[in-house]
Amino acid sequence: QVQVVESGGGLVQAGGSLRLSCSSSGRTFSTYTMGWFRQAPGKEREFVAAISGGSGSVVMYADPVKGRFSISRDNAKNMMYLQMNSLKPEDTAVYYCASTGPLIMAKLSPEAGRYNYWGQGTQVTVSA
Repeated sequence: QVQVVESGGGLVQAGGSLRLSCSSSGRTFSTYTMGWFRQAPGKEREFVAAISGGSGSVVMYADPVKGRFSISRDNAKNMMYLQMNSLKPEDTAVYYCASTGPLIMAKLSPEAGRYNYWGQGTQVTVSA
């Protein structure tokens, strides 16, 4: 069983930055495909970004965050990060860390159903 825990959320003004962190259990964390999703009030959960296992050389971003958010990982620490810059009020949401766990994902996917393990979420609020 893989456990993931998010941290780093908070309140920030529009134009500001935050870095979210995701800590994962698992001895083979380096092989896991990891992703970030978010859910705003009254809306469905949506894909934000994903990163491949290994060196994390392959990444994918949702169009609304391209050029502003950056996903990365540190396999030595079993950690994944989401650097969020130029934040907008519409980025306000609960952000979730997701992992495929040991199941290898041949190609990055924005589909939530492809990820097997989820954190409890961390709130990000961007004020105008």
